[in-house]
Amino acid sequence: MLNNYMGVLLLGEDDTDIRGLTKNRSIASIPIGGRYRVIDFALSNLTNAGVTNIGLYTKKINSRSLVDHLGDGSPWDLDRKRDGLFLFHASGATEGGITDVTNLKNNLEYLYRSKQEHVIVATSYMVCNMNLKEMIRVHEESGADITMAYKTVDNADIAFENCDTVKVGEDNNIIGIGKNLHFRKRENISMETFILSKEHLIRFLGESTQGGEYKNIRDLLTVSRGELVVKGYEFDGYLKCINSTKQYYDLNMDILDGDIRRDLFFKNGRIFTKIKDTPPTKFTTGSKVTNSLVANGSLIDGRVTNSVVARHVRIEEGAEIENCIILQDCKIGKDAKLKNVIIDKNTVINSGEELKAAKEFPLVIEKKVGISTEAFRELYWPLEDI
Repeated sequence: MLNNYMGVLLLGEDDTDIRGLTKNRSIASIPIGGRYRVIDFALSNLTNAGVTNIGLYTKKINSRSLVDHLGDGSPWDLDRKRDGLFLFHASGATEGGITDVTNLKNNLEYLYRSKQEHVIVATSYMVCNMNLKEMIRVHEESGADITMAYKTVDNADIAFENCDTVKVGEDNNIIGIGKNLHFRKRENISMETFILSKEHLIRFLGESTQGGEYKNIRDLLTVSRGELVVKGYEFDGYLKCINSTKQYYDLNMDILDGDIRRDLFFKNGRIFTKIKDTPPTKFTTGSKVTNSLVANGSLIDGRVTNSVVARHVRIEEGAEIENCIILQDCKIGKDAKLKNVIIDKNTVINSGEELKAAKEFPLVIEKKVGISTEAFRELYWPLEDI
C-alpha cells in the first residue's frame, strides 16, 4: 500500500511575518528546539509512514542553509539508489513571482518519472507529529478522490493567521474552504496536507494553465470540489503553524512542556534530524539552568530560565537568560540580561547589555552574515575550553 505513495513538500510558504528569521534562509530551515529544523517534522512524518520518494519544491532563492541541512537525506533514510530525496529550486522567475503551482508545473518530469500512483502533498511550516499511515487508511477506505487533513482548534481568534479554514459536512465531506479571519475561537484549520492520485494532480496542473493561474493547491481544490469527492481527516495532536515570529517563539516555549514535547517528538514516531558530533555541554559550578533545553557543545556559566539554547553557545558568568531562544554559535557576554528575545546565529551580545521585550512581541536579533576575524575567534572558542 505505502509503496504506491510519494511525497511532495511545497516550501513556498509566506514568510512576510517572520522575515527577521528568513532573511537568509527559508522557513523550512529555521532551527527549532535547539537542534532540529522546521523541515524535519514533515520529512519524518512521511518517512515514518514508509514513503521513500519525496520531492521538495522551494521558491527561496537563497536555500544554501536548507541544502546543507538535507545533505544526501541519510538522517531520514532517503539516501537510496531508487527513489529518495529530490530538491527542486524555482527557476526562470524572480522570487516574488514564483508560486507552488508554477514550481510544480516547471518540474512535471519528476511526477511523470515517479512510479508511485498516489501523492501526499504537504508544507513544512505546519509543525506536528502525524500518523500518515492512518490518514492513508482512512483515505482508501472512504473512496474519496482527495483527503485533506484539518485540526479543530480553540484559539483561532489569536493564532493561525493567514491559514485556511474548512467547513466539514456529513460523512466528513469538505463543503467549504476559506480564510481564518479570527472571528471565532473554534475553527477547523486546514493543515495543508492532501492525499490524491498523481493523475488528479497532473490534471489540476494542466487545467490551471488553460483556465487561469492559481497560486497553490488549495485554489485548485476550490474550483474542483464540485466534480470530485473531497473528504476531511481530523488530526488530534499538537499543531503549530510557523508563519510568524510570535508563532515560532510560542512553539519553542511550548516544547519546554514535557507533555507537548512527548507528543511532538515521539507520539507517532521519532522526529529525525541532521546529526552533529560535538561534545556535551559544560555547566560550570556557578551556572543555574531551570526548565530549559540546552543542546550539546555549549558552555554555560550564567543563569538560564525557561529558554532554548542551541549548539555551540557560550553564556558567560553573571549573564541572565529568561524566556529566550538562542540559536547556534552565539556568545552572551558577562552580566548581560536577556528576556523574551530570539538571538539568531553568529551573534555576540556584549558584556552588561540588556535586551528585554514583551512575550506578545518577542525581539529578534538577526543573524550575522559576515563577521570579522576577531569576532570569529570570540564565537568559536577552542574546544578544550569545554
